Formats: sequence, C-alpha cells, structure tokens
Amino acid sequence: MKDEIINRVANSKLITIDLEDYYPEGQRVLFDIKDWLFDGFVLREKDFRRQALEFDWSQYQDSYIALTCSSDAIIPGWAYMLLSIHLEPFAKKVVIGDLETLESSIYQDILNQLDITEFKDKPVIIKGCSKKPVPQNAYIMLANKLKPYVKSIMYGEACSSVPLYKNK
Repeated sequence: MKDEIINRVANSKLITIDLEDYYPEGQRVLFDIKDWLFDGFVLREKDFRRQALEFDWSQYQDSYIALTCSSDAIIPGWAYMLLSIHLEPFAKKVVIGDLETLESSIYQDILNQLDITEFKDKPVIIKGCSKKPVPQNAYIMLANKLKPYVKSIMYGEACSSVPLYKNK
C-alpha cells in the first residue's frame, strides 16, 4: 500500500497575503498638462485658469489621476494644486507623478488602514505574482508593516517561497 500524500501547505498555519486582493477598482489616468501650455512649454496663468474652469472634470468620476507634464516646462506648484482642486469632487485620488507613483500612493493608503492584528506571531507569505499592476513599493511597505508583529515573512508561493525575516 502506498503512503498517503499529505498537503503540508494546506495543514500549516502559514497565512498568505495577496496584495492583488486589495487592488481597488477605478480607472487610472495620466493627465498630461503639456497640451495646456503655450507651445507646450510656457504656462500662461490666465489661459491655464480659463482652461481649468472650462474643462469637463466630471469625466474623471471615481478615477485615480496622476498629474504630469511630459515637456521640459517648469510648472509652478500652484498649477497642480489648481487642477487637483477641480478634480477633487470627482477623482478618488490625485497625485503628481506617473502611474507607478499613483499606484504606490494608492497602496500606501490601503496598507496604512490594514489591520494586521490577525497576523500577530504567525508565519506570513507575501504572494509575489499578480495579474494586476501592484507596485513594487507596496511589497516593501507591507513587509515593513508586518515585521514587528509576525513570526516570519516569506515571499513567493507556499511551494517555493523565499524566506525574508524570522523573529527570534
């Protein structure tokens, strides 16, 4: 008679955290203000303010927005602030930067609110592969948040994880 196959992973106390499970739905938009500049390079305050007032911001309802300027123009801080004020009634979040910066900021908010008490003194594996654009910064933020509380942190899949930290 052959030995019964035992699934040690299923029987372990190992807790898997998949950051993809926390990925919030909503359109991500890279809003480039270059087209609002004179010759794509000069910000004329009066024209810029007029465009901001006349623009239909409602199209960004429940979206996440990254404000950027793809030209080498020097953009004063108030310009981004003005756009964020117009976006505030509609967008879920507005940042200055690229889409990676936006995703990192979204995950920072999520992880700051994450209750990790259920992971206290437990071995944790942070799942590595995801189909959604989970930023690398999110993995670092999660590992640093978990470290003071958990028994151990591993990365990857339960069958082939990389040990990162063990509380002694």
